[in-house]
Amino acid sequence: METTRPSFLKFKRENASRFLIFFWIGFIIYSAAFTISTTGQVNYVLCNLFQIIGLFLIIPSTIFLIDFRIDEGYLKTVMWLYIIWTISVVIRGFVFDYDTIKLLLFNAFESLFIYFVPLIVFFPRNVQHFKKVFLVILISGLIYVLYSVIFLKQLLVSYDIKESQDMIEYFSKTLSIPCGFIILTYIYHNRKVNLFALFVLGLTFFMAVVRARRGLAFLSFFPILVSYIFYLFYSKNTFLKVIFMMLLVIMITLGFAYSRSIFGYFGQKSSTSWFIDRITQDTRSEVEEYFYQDMKPVDWIIGKGINGQYYCPGVELGQGRISIFRRGIETDYLTIILKGGIISLGLILLLAIPAMIKGFFSSRNLLVKAASTWILLYLLCLYPAPVTTFTLNYLIVWISIGLCYSREIRSLTDDDLIGYFSKK
Repeated sequence: METTRPSFLKFKRENASRFLIFFWIGFIIYSAAFTISTTGQVNYVLCNLFQIIGLFLIIPSTIFLIDFRIDEGYLKTVMWLYIIWTISVVIRGFVFDYDTIKLLLFNAFESLFIYFVPLIVFFPRNVQHFKKVFLVILISGLIYVLYSVIFLKQLLVSYDIKESQDMIEYFSKTLSIPCGFIILTYIYHNRKVNLFALFVLGLTFFMAVVRARRGLAFLSFFPILVSYIFYLFYSKNTFLKVIFMMLLVIMITLGFAYSRSIFGYFGQKSSTSWFIDRITQDTRSEVEEYFYQDMKPVDWIIGKGINGQYYCPGVELGQGRISIFRRGIETDYLTIILKGGIISLGLILLLAIPAMIKGFFSSRNLLVKAASTWILLYLLCLYPAPVTTFTLNYLIVWISIGLCYSREIRSLTDDDLIGYFSKK
């Protein structure tokens, strides 16, 4: 027995890179299949089959990649508290029926695997892993562009506004938003990579304006804005600073102008005025009020478990369906409370906020500062948009948390990281 464990650990270390490849291939397959299944234009059973293939790669790879040995005492303690509490949330309210299990396996926005995403903190925290993450982000962005071209008519000119809004939300939050992390870490990538990521985010912002998705517009624009702020500090080239600002202005202007012309051509209300109207429109008070009425004091503290629902009659779900009980709410921090109570939300904040502070104020490189920004973006979006999902966007949040706690990576300089990332 004494020789078996060291041999197994040696095997894990030597094959970590291979397991990471399997994990990310599986995750790309799962995400791509889920996203296209939300269109209703592809055989749902076939999409589920590909998702199962993805899970067969993800789950074993995760088991082999996890290493619970963490030097940071605070992170280790709070992470274990969070894991134990999360297991209790999963167990409480779990229902063994076909529809529930199908939902938990195949719906990335309500998946069982959301609760296991934090385990990615225990994956190898090294530069080689981040090279793979960057590649996965670019592949996801490429799939987003491909899907957007294929379903362009449904996204832009469909008269079923609810359906097209949902498609844009699923496409963007699953595939395109992570390109913001490329923009935030622009100094480690070549010009073509940065321009492609900027194009994907620009396209996402344009789609968000066209269909008046306020939270999505913020999600796509925020990384570009922060990357410009980073650029002001990192670059001494005034000309390029002006060019970058002009690009931001042009992107916003074109987004509003083209959305106006497109909808004017099809005889619909200008999406510019629609988007402006939506900025101040209150679409959440009703469902939040039902949420507050349904939640008892004990529910606020410990939540209702993984299958937690609240009474909310009369809210349209699309395709003619009207809700009676809802499993989630657009205000994402309330969804966390619905499932795991204030305890779940508190533990997440205890992990995320110190990580963000360490990343901003105790790091010597842009990679960790970008990770802190991604955590900040997640915390800001807990109110306007569902972001706690089994998507690359949420995985990067927990990868960033692990990164910000790593004293070794925080101490690296940008020159060190540029050298590492440039190696083949």
